[in-house]
Amino acid sequence: MLKVWGRVNSINVQKVLWALAELEVAYDRVDAGMAFGVVNEPFYKQMNPNARVPTIDDDGFVLWESNAIVRYLAAKHGAGTLWPTDLRVRADADRWMDWISNHVNPAITPVFWGLIRTPAEQRNLGQIEADAVKTAQQFQVLEQCLAGRSYVAGPNFSMGDIVVGVFVNRWYGLDVKRPPLANLEAYYARLRQRPAFQKHVMLPLT
Repeated sequence: MLKVWGRVNSINVQKVLWALAELEVAYDRVDAGMAFGVVNEPFYKQMNPNARVPTIDDDGFVLWESNAIVRYLAAKHGAGTLWPTDLRVRADADRWMDWISNHVNPAITPVFWGLIRTPAEQRNLGQIEADAVKTAQQFQVLEQCLAGRSYVAGPNFSMGDIVVGVFVNRWYGLDVKRPPLANLEAYYARLRQRPAFQKHVMLPLT
C-alpha cells in the first residue's frame, strides 16, 4: 500500500492527501515533521535528505517534493481527470502549479508564520501587513486567469487546482485585509463544495 509521511497541518502534505482522496487511492499515513519528529531520523533522511514532509513510498518508489508527488499520482491514477489528457490543458495546469509555488508561496509564508506560528508579543505587524499586500497583488494574477473559467486550467478540476487551492484556503483563513476579488472568491466557493477539500484542507491553521 502507498505510504505517506507527513502531518495533516502541513500545507504540502494537504496537497497529497487531497489528491489521494480525489483519486480514491488507499494509503497509510505516518505523522512526521515538527512536533512529531521522524524527519531527522537516519531512515527518513535516507529517503528524503531534505528532512521535510511529505515523502511517499509507492511500492518501493520513493518520491518527495509535494508538487512532484501530486503530478505523479495524477498521472498514475487520474488520466483524463486530475491529469488532463490534452497536452495544452495539462501544461496550463502545470503552469499554475509552478506559479503558486514561485510567486504566492514566498509572499504568503511570512504572513502565515507571523500570524499563526509566532507569539503575539513577538509579531512584526507592519511587516505582516506589507507581506499581506504583496500576497494580494499576486492573487490579482489568479483573479484575471479565473475570468470566464471555473478552474485554473479551464472548465474542469485538475491537479493544478489542488496545488493552487491549498494556498487559496490559507489566504482566506488568515486574519488580514483582503481586496475584493470576485472570481477568486467564487473559485474558493467551488472548492469548498468538494468533500475531499473539506476533509483534508479546510482545517484550522496551526
